[in-house]
Amino acid sequence: MWHDNETQKDFVNFTAVAKTVSTLIQKSGSEPLSIGVCGGWGIGKSSMVSLIHQELKNSEDDYLFIEFNAWLYQGFDDARASLMEAIARPLLKKAEGNESAMEKAKGFLKRVNWVRSAGVVAGTAASLSLGLPPVGLLGEIWKAGQGIADGDITEDDFEAAQQAAKKGAETGKKLLKPKEKKSPPEEIDHLRELFKQTLKALDVKLVVLVDDLDRCLPEVAISTLEAMRLFLFMENTSFIIAADDTMIRQAVRSHFGKIEIDDDLVTNYFDKLIQIPVRVPPLGTQEVRAFLFLLFVSRSNLPEEKKEEVRQSVCGRLSESWQGNSVDQKYIESVIGNCPEELSSEFELATRIAPLMTTSEKIRGNPRLIKRFLNTLSIRLAIAKSQEVSVDEAALAKMLLFERCGNQTLYATLVRAINESEDGKPEFLADLEKEARTGKPILDDEWSDEFSRQWLSLSPQFADLDLRGVVYASKDYLPIVSSGDHLSPEAVQVLETLLSSKPKGASKVLADELKILPKRERVLITEKVLSRARSEQKWGTPPALYHLLTLIKADGELEVPISRFFKNLLGVQIDASIVPTLSSLQLAKKEIFPEWLNKDISTPVKKAIEVETT
Repeated sequence: MWHDNETQKDFVNFTAVAKTVSTLIQKSGSEPLSIGVCGGWGIGKSSMVSLIHQELKNSEDDYLFIEFNAWLYQGFDDARASLMEAIARPLLKKAEGNESAMEKAKGFLKRVNWVRSAGVVAGTAASLSLGLPPVGLLGEIWKAGQGIADGDITEDDFEAAQQAAKKGAETGKKLLKPKEKKSPPEEIDHLRELFKQTLKALDVKLVVLVDDLDRCLPEVAISTLEAMRLFLFMENTSFIIAADDTMIRQAVRSHFGKIEIDDDLVTNYFDKLIQIPVRVPPLGTQEVRAFLFLLFVSRSNLPEEKKEEVRQSVCGRLSESWQGNSVDQKYIESVIGNCPEELSSEFELATRIAPLMTTSEKIRGNPRLIKRFLNTLSIRLAIAKSQEVSVDEAALAKMLLFERCGNQTLYATLVRAINESEDGKPEFLADLEKEARTGKPILDDEWSDEFSRQWLSLSPQFADLDLRGVVYASKDYLPIVSSGDHLSPEAVQVLETLLSSKPKGASKVLADELKILPKRERVLITEKVLSRARSEQKWGTPPALYHLLTLIKADGELEVPISRFFKNLLGVQIDASIVPTLSSLQLAKKEIFPEWLNKDISTPVKKAIEVETT
């Protein structure tokens, strides 16, 4: 599995952009700078900020880094106060041992406390106006007073009031500063001046990294931007702000409410805060393929030093792609040396799916979505392995790609064709796949769009492939019961319990529950179980065998359709271990075993049948 956190290891040559931004900040000297790392959801903004941070840390200049995640504080604290305190406290710590800087840093923190006190008052007033219980310090005083005001006075009420008043007096000493009363503009000016003096006394450049701003509610996003505005464009400061600029523009519109503002005004609001916008570059086919390669390498059993060598080589190669140097399977395997066979197979898969992952409207080379795709693929492979269902990883990946990016109606048609086919082969795809591979026009309009054409041309070809195992492994997406099945809630519960069980014999408890159901529902349940059973590739004694035997135990008449299913198994699917278990069926010796003996079955199966029939 691959995590979705930002990374300091570059997989797509973002380092080139990160170094450029780092150089801009270094060359700016004491001049203020604000940089916006822009891009859509999941494109890699946080990773880009992390790489910029790493580049600056590796430089010789003295920086004080402050990382602020506005989304983390949303709902727990005032956005303005949170950002100011996030800046103030590291400055105070940095000033330790520097008397002049410490005095100024403490003064700056006092002004931050003033801002926070204003937030407490505003929050309590808003709560009262809405008829809600107040929060924080003033809320405690309010609640203590309520017991006295309602006439039901107790000793606890007096004690609570005394404690709240005492706490208010102590906290007031911190909040109500300075002693002389100043207007908000004066306090803000004093705050900015102390901030400037503190940085000068420390002789350090402050770099504030703001992330996840676009995840915030509109009012929180705007409050954070407004707080940043106090410190932007002040000497010895650089702000690096990661945000989806489209989302921020929507937040600006929401902030102004019903006031009609044109697009230029919205753009100007954001542009006035950001001096240099840096857009995270979208990934092309080359980068997506390299990204997939390195994700597979990171999960492999190669030594860590080898993984790092491969990563650096691939990123170096990507920087030369404009010269015609590509990162393909041949190249990465040459860097690895003796490439493990499993890893080589994964590289083949990456090579096949990279173009579609780049051009598909549903993925468009988005690193986060690519990771999610691979994680889903890993989960389904694990499901197949745990259920002893043999599936081809390339086929499973191709199916998942169509599920996530293709037409959902066509996907449902494909799954239905697989389930209804006796051998699990969607033969209707034969002509479509042939047309796609040869470049001929696809006559069926439903399959003629560019994505479907590319998907049909992918290997492996589905028309002559048993895909029952692939469908079974995808059951986390496919519903057990569709709206057209008309099963009662009781029947649905029995079906789900049956399919999720792993018995070692026919379940008497479930058989008794099945007997209570109407005949029609037992038949529908049998159809569902048989549909799932067709996904099994090897018939020894899988759970599906005992699911079917449980149905027969509940209703003897169901032995006929279930026996018909067993008779139609392919010879290669039959394992000798199933023979003793099936021999208890009335139709086993009469119909199933004779039919199997006419197939190309293994010698152990023949011997097992001979033992049971003699």
